[in-house]
Amino acid sequence: MSPAPRQPPECHAPICPATRPVWFSPDAGEAFVSLGVFLAVLLAAALHAGWNALIKTGVSKQASMLILSFGHALIGLAIVPFFAFPPAGVWPWLLASGLIHTAYQLFLAYAYEQGDLSRVYPIARGAAPMLVLVVGILALDEPLSAIETGGIVVLGTGIALMARGVLRNGESRRLLPFALGAACATAGYTLTDGLGARVWGEPLAYVSWLMILSCLFYTPAVLALSGSHILRSDRRAWAMGMVAAAASFLAYAIAVWAMTQAPIPLVGALRETSILFAVAIGWLAFGERIDRAKLIAAALILAGVALMRL
Repeated sequence: MSPAPRQPPECHAPICPATRPVWFSPDAGEAFVSLGVFLAVLLAAALHAGWNALIKTGVSKQASMLILSFGHALIGLAIVPFFAFPPAGVWPWLLASGLIHTAYQLFLAYAYEQGDLSRVYPIARGAAPMLVLVVGILALDEPLSAIETGGIVVLGTGIALMARGVLRNGESRRLLPFALGAACATAGYTLTDGLGARVWGEPLAYVSWLMILSCLFYTPAVLALSGSHILRSDRRAWAMGMVAAAASFLAYAIAVWAMTQAPIPLVGALRETSILFAVAIGWLAFGERIDRAKLIAAALILAGVALMRL
């Protein structure tokens, strides 16, 4: 008679080794993402690039972002009655992420005021998976493979070349700190929301509450920085902002759901395929200049992200 299996020790962490799915465990071999999750995250990536393009079209980028934030809150308020009130253990994650999202929205809107979609977006999004991977490895005590190391080098080279293009082409240098600030915030909320959604187990409810809180935090911040005049927008701006809000909400709800189904670093990296969509939109819809250097930089960023997923 074989001995009874040993019971795992009690764990109170958000993600315990004994409760991780097989694809999450560092001892399980190669990590993978199912086809359904893969396609869903690709859809989220396209939606993300789309709503960024809509924000870029606004006369005032902060006003467009504020309308988007209002739209987020309205969608969230329509959804939360169908779920239980967030448990106490989820609130630290929600509050932290709401503040991080506020920083992200401010940085991103300021960056778009200074530069093209096809320049800002690859920098802002490309640096994020590298930060997520490194922090995830440190937090989850997972080793960094040779391929992941190569991915970081390739991705970093692409970001450096994209930044160099700003300097060589006489574009506003102010976009760089704002775009990198947005990247840091993206890395922060990706990890925070991936863990917070797992604590609760209700991704849609989590995102709904998050968007409500983010609006509550972002609104006074942007009014203090930009003034109340940004509230005076025309019908077109409100319509575009609400469409952007719907696309953004759906994109992030899909992403947070995916982070409950697959490893957070892999989902975070796969989302960055939105760089391809953003560069195409900037070229085809906005007529932005896409020279060889920008294409090479974008290709290196995408290659680096892909390497980090292997």
